[in-house]
Amino acid sequence: MLTSFGLSKYGWSETLQHDFQPFAARGLVPARVIVQQRNLYRLVTDAGEIEGRISGRFAHEAAEGGYPVTGDWVAAELKGGAAVIAHVLPRATAFTRMAAGTAKDMQVVAANVDTALLCASLNAELNLRRLERYLATAYESGAAPVFVLTKADACEDVETLVESVREIAFGVPVLAVSVRTGEGLEALSALLAPGRTAVLLGSSGVGKSTLVNALAGAERMATREIREDDAHGRHTTTHRELILLPSGALILDTPGMRELALWDAEAGVAAAFAETTAQVDELALGCRFRDCAHDKEPGCAVQAALADGALDAERWRSFQKLQRELAHTVRKEDPLAAAAERKRWAAIHKSGRARMKAKRRTDD
Repeated sequence: MLTSFGLSKYGWSETLQHDFQPFAARGLVPARVIVQQRNLYRLVTDAGEIEGRISGRFAHEAAEGGYPVTGDWVAAELKGGAAVIAHVLPRATAFTRMAAGTAKDMQVVAANVDTALLCASLNAELNLRRLERYLATAYESGAAPVFVLTKADACEDVETLVESVREIAFGVPVLAVSVRTGEGLEALSALLAPGRTAVLLGSSGVGKSTLVNALAGAERMATREIREDDAHGRHTTTHRELILLPSGALILDTPGMRELALWDAEAGVAAAFAETTAQVDELALGCRFRDCAHDKEPGCAVQAALADGALDAERWRSFQKLQRELAHTVRKEDPLAAAAERKRWAAIHKSGRARMKAKRRTDD
């Protein structure tokens, strides 16, 4: 039987109830993290909202990325009007990135999200390459992505920009919205179902908090106007918060991200560029050399397609860039992977030198 108070409204399910039984036997209670601000937490439990902190043992034993984040389901002990988090339940989905700054550790941005609202502003230069990063991260997380292009009222040619995003979306919904005029809000609301969680991801100043307020019908998140001269601004959301909307849907607002360095997102990148890699695989059948790296080798069908425009050069360069970024991260974290990568490139260079020698003998 499901817990009765508000947990079902926050996504609690029979599956979670079943999986929680071992923790219940220890006297722990289920809760969901609805606010995270540094190491401070606010949880919703069967008895209502409560402040929380992690236990000393948890802090000592937690693996990288194992600390609770907004959206997590946790097992907690109630003590003196507060909750002590003892365990994080397995995550159905998780958004991860390389932490900004010098640490370069894995950072979990949000957990247990069903829909990823990938936000960009239409009142400034739209960065398709950045949106590709967000799309790869969404696919890697396991959530369903949706592109949300904000501030449509400030754009003179909405359809052209929407079409440019559709060209990299390949079936992912693309919505142009405006809080001021109401454009697109009904279509967006239709994608947010009761008991299901959506997260807003995007750069600073794209209007995520303003969008939350519009969907909530109240001033739930602080906002700041964008400078009109350059269409830039600073984000005002400094914490991650999960909000229950009047419709029964849940939406998670996050601070704007100045950078989105991928972390362990090979599958996500492959999904985001599936059509490009499929086209390259087909073209590669026409390359002169079976082990062609599609760089400067003679008779490369991929390079020929790039030259005549049959293959989108910007998409191909973006895919290669993300692949190199991921490979660099793996090598840095895993010495064995670094050695394997050096061995792979040594073989490529050796093969290249052999072909050049054979070519010179043929020319002679």
